[in-house]
Amino acid sequence: MKKNKISKNWIIKQHRDPFFKQSKIQGYKSRSAFKLVEMNEKFKFLNQNSYLLDLGSSPGGWSQVAAKKITKGKILAIDIKLMNKIEKVHFLQRNLFDATVYDKILTYFDKKIDVVLSDMAADTTGNKNLDSYRTGELCLRGMDLALKILNKDGVFLSKLFMGSIFTEIHKKASKYFKKVIKYKPLSSKQKSKEIYIYCKGI
Repeated sequence: MKKNKISKNWIIKQHRDPFFKQSKIQGYKSRSAFKLVEMNEKFKFLNQNSYLLDLGSSPGGWSQVAAKKITKGKILAIDIKLMNKIEKVHFLQRNLFDATVYDKILTYFDKKIDVVLSDMAADTTGNKNLDSYRTGELCLRGMDLALKILNKDGVFLSKLFMGSIFTEIHKKASKYFKKVIKYKPLSSKQKSKEIYIYCKGI
């Protein structure tokens, strides 16, 4: 009974959420699409020729936004979970820690790329400190990959949660990227510790 009540309350909250409503109206697969729309309007890193890697892409909201902007470039989306087909997006179902992932990315793009996006988050455990740390580890994995495949003016944009690992991530980003900015989109729930780190230029 308690579980059903929680599920019902969650559904009610979702339908009161203006970004959830707009995602349905505009055909986005997730409300998180608006986070990328807003961050691209601010930082202007997507263009028609971009070569882009979308990590943790399922269900596909960020890939949809990218596909609308990128008409002549290439988009590769990777997730351990299945993602339904999106036009102009090549999907690879893999664990990012799989040893074969890097080679498959290189094969697909065949050159240094412009943008690496990561909206990855570890499955929640109820322990906020642990969840923050595990999602931070995914961010660091994405950053390591980005440093290998981005061109000198490339952009790495990643989700993380404020917590003990944030300082480590920011320090590493500042060491390797010329510009590092933390940003919380308006569409990110205010009660959430979710934040994004925008890194540009190697």
